[in-house]
Order: sequence, then structure tokens, then C-alpha cells
Amino acid sequence: MIQNTEKPTALMPGVRKAAILLVVLGEEAGASVMSHLNEEEAALLSREIARLPPMSAEVAEAVLEEGYQMMVAHNYVVKGGVEYARKVLLNAYGPDQGRRLLDRLMKAIGNESASFDALQKADPQQLAKFIHKEHPQTIAVVLSHLSSSQAAALLQSLPAELRADVSLRMAHLERISPEIVSRIAAIIGQKIRALGEFSREAYGGVRAVAEMFNRLDSTMSKEILDSIEKADASVNEQVRHLMFVFEDLLLLDMGGIKEVLTRVDRKILTVALKGTSEQLRTKFLECMSQRGAEMLREDMDALGPVKVKEVEAAQQQIIAVVRQLEAEGVVSLKGAVGEQYVV
Repeated sequence: MIQNTEKPTALMPGVRKAAILLVVLGEEAGASVMSHLNEEEAALLSREIARLPPMSAEVAEAVLEEGYQMMVAHNYVVKGGVEYARKVLLNAYGPDQGRRLLDRLMKAIGNESASFDALQKADPQQLAKFIHKEHPQTIAVVLSHLSSSQAAALLQSLPAELRADVSLRMAHLERISPEIVSRIAAIIGQKIRALGEFSREAYGGVRAVAEMFNRLDSTMSKEILDSIEKADASVNEQVRHLMFVFEDLLLLDMGGIKEVLTRVDRKILTVALKGTSEQLRTKFLECMSQRGAEMLREDMDALGPVKVKEVEAAQQQIIAVVRQLEAEGVVSLKGAVGEQYVV
């Protein structure tokens, strides 16, 4: 990490640095920043810009580097911030110097990024070996940097009494201070840096919790949600609102159901419908040929008693197919969260 005392901007007032940064970034970016300031702040910064003397490339470079580091540290860079920095630098300094500056910036922020670099490609079982001993807030940050399926697998590995606490903290994570995130990053980095690389794009929030719960079996997700409701009814309601459950397939029209039928194995469908409502079962049967519907009824009758876990596993496989169809643009699940369904 470059020390502040080594920079030509070490003794420069913050408002002067801000003014230089806006000039370096250009009019469009500067106007965007100004739009987020109140009148007094905008006036102060405008006056400072007007007073700026000619600056050397070294000063401009140092301010840009420091500004970028601060944005990373305080989580002001949106997703894809490195790519944005790349474009700014290449536009401002040209390909050669721009790439050199970007390399310097990446080295400067590398320690923080590397703290989470191992998570995305790590096996949840490997993470589970140490993560359950960490503070619930640390676990929440870790889960927020995993895919929904990885997060669900890791959540299942936690003691039952921890799951609701961690999920609730994850739901509130979008409001966590950047300083705490950086501190947690350092802790995690010490333990799993050797496991691999990953992107630090996402933090938590209610939607991340809902997506994670969609990958859990319904019994576990219900238990955790019940515990969350006791601690924070508002978060519980928001998560439930965003979750997609098997019964939400009722929101699909005939075309959507037929598309699902073409992608799902018949044995999986038989087990999944065995444990669902008569209304949803009827909807699937109505989307099949008469002979196909008769055969499915016969299969369900012949199946006999089925373990709840097996039914839920089959339903999760079908939900995964529906999610894939949504990703392909074939169906929309917007109706599942209270909006109009569109095919």
C-alpha cells in the first residue's frame, strides 16, 4: 500500500483533492457527482475548481489514485468499478499510461480484494470447516459473496441456532459500514486466501437472502423465516415476498407450464406433484394430453408414500428449471412477487 506521506497530495486539503478529481474525471462525471451534493457543498467545490492553479501530471495522477482507493474503501464504486476505472484512465491518459496507472491501483487495492478472492470458487464444505466459529456478522458477509446455491449449502452446514441470526444480518448487510466490511475482509483473507479467486461484486440484502432460501428445502427455510419474524417482522415479510416457492407455479399460464413439462424428467415431476396442492396438480394435468395425464395419475398412485425430503428435492429441481427458463427469457416469474406475469 502506498503511504500518504509519499504522495504529492499528502498535505493537500480534501476539498482541493475533490476539485482536482472532478476535473480529471471530466465534465460528465463531474456533473454526476455534483448532482449528489447539497447546494452548500456544490458551491464550495465549484469555487475550489475555479481557483485551481495549473497542475502537474504527477499531482493529477496521485489524486486520481487516492480517490479511487477511497471509493473502494467506502464502497462507492458500483459493480464493475474496476472496469469503470479502466475506461476513465484509458480515456484520460491513453493506453500506455492508463494501463500503468490501473496496474498501480490494482496493486494498491489488492490486499482488500484478495481478502475475499478465495470464496467464489471454494467448496462450501471447505468454508464450513472454519466459518461456523466466526462471528455471525462475518458469516453474513461471507454468504453475501457466494452464489445463491453455495450460500444455501453453507447455511445448511451452520448450527440451527445460527441460521436465522446470520440470515437476518445478511438481509441488513447493504447498510453495513465499509469499515466493518474491510475489517471482515482482512479476517477472511488470512484464512482462505489459498483457496482460489473470486469477484467481490455483490453484498447482501433482502433479495440475496431470498435467493439463498430458494435453494434450501422448504422445511429449513420456513424454520429460519419463523425465527427471523420474531426478530424483525419487516425483513421476514420482504424475504417471503421475494421468494419463489413451488406453489408459485400456479402463476404461470398454460404455455409456461407446457414449457416446464418439456424440460422436466417425468419421474421428477411425479414425485414433485405428489406433495403439492390439488389445484397445482390439476393445472399440470390440464396442460398434458389425455393419455399423458392418465399415465401421470397412475404413476403418482403407484408411487406410494414418499419422504418429504424427496418431494422437496424434486420440487427444487423443477424450480431450478423454471429459473433457467426465466434466465433464457422464455417465462417470467414477476408474478411470483406480486407483479403481472408475462410470457
